[in-house]
Amino acid sequence: MQKILLRAWCLGVLFLMLHTNIVSQSDSSEIRMKNKLGKLQSSPDKTAKPNSEAKVLKTDTASSKALHSPRKAGIYSAILPGLGQAYNRKYWKIGVIGVGTAALVYSYQFSLRNYRLHKNELILRQSDAISGFNEDLALYSDGDLNELQDFYRRNRDLTIIGFALLYTLNIIDATVDAHFFDFNMSDDLSINIRPEPVFNALSARTSLGLGINLRF
Repeated sequence: MQKILLRAWCLGVLFLMLHTNIVSQSDSSEIRMKNKLGKLQSSPDKTAKPNSEAKVLKTDTASSKALHSPRKAGIYSAILPGLGQAYNRKYWKIGVIGVGTAALVYSYQFSLRNYRLHKNELILRQSDAISGFNEDLALYSDGDLNELQDFYRRNRDLTIIGFALLYTLNIIDATVDAHFFDFNMSDDLSINIRPEPVFNALSARTSLGLGINLRF
C-alpha cells in the first residue's frame, strides 16, 4: 500500500511539472503576442493619449500576474504535498518534502511496531499465558514493558503531529511562494556599503565609518 501511494505521489508530481512547463510556455507566448498586438495598435495612432499605452501595459501586467495563482498552489499542495511546489517551479522543495515524509513514515512504523510488541508482551504476562512470549523481552520486567509501551506510543503520536505540521507547512509554503512568483527584482534596486570618513564634532577628529547607499 505504501509503495502504491509513493508511486502515485511521484506520478502526480511529474504530471504537474510537465503540465506547468507546457502551460507556462503557452502563456508566455500568448503574452508576447498580446504585447506585439498592443504595440502595433498603438503605433499608427500618434494622437492617442499617453494613458492608453499605460492602460495596455497595466492590462498585460495584470494578465501575466493572474496566470500564477496562489490559490491554485495551495489547492495543489492540499491535494498532494509537493504539487504546489512543482506549480511554483521550486522543484528542490519537492525533495525536501519527500525526505521529510519518508522520515516520518519510518518513524511511525518503527514506533507502532515496537508499541505493539511491548503491549502484546505485557498482555500475555498479565493473562498468565503459557506460550507466545518474546524471548528478546524476557529480561524486562512488567514495569519496564509498561514504560517502553508508553514511550513508543508517545513517539507514534508525535509522529502523527509531525505529519500534520509538514502538511500544513507544505500548503503555507506553496501559497506564500506563489504570491512572490511574479515579484520583479529589478536591477535598479541595489545597496552599496563602502567605507567613508566621518567627522566627529565633539572631538574635532575624523574617523573611519561605513556609508550605505540604497537605490530603488
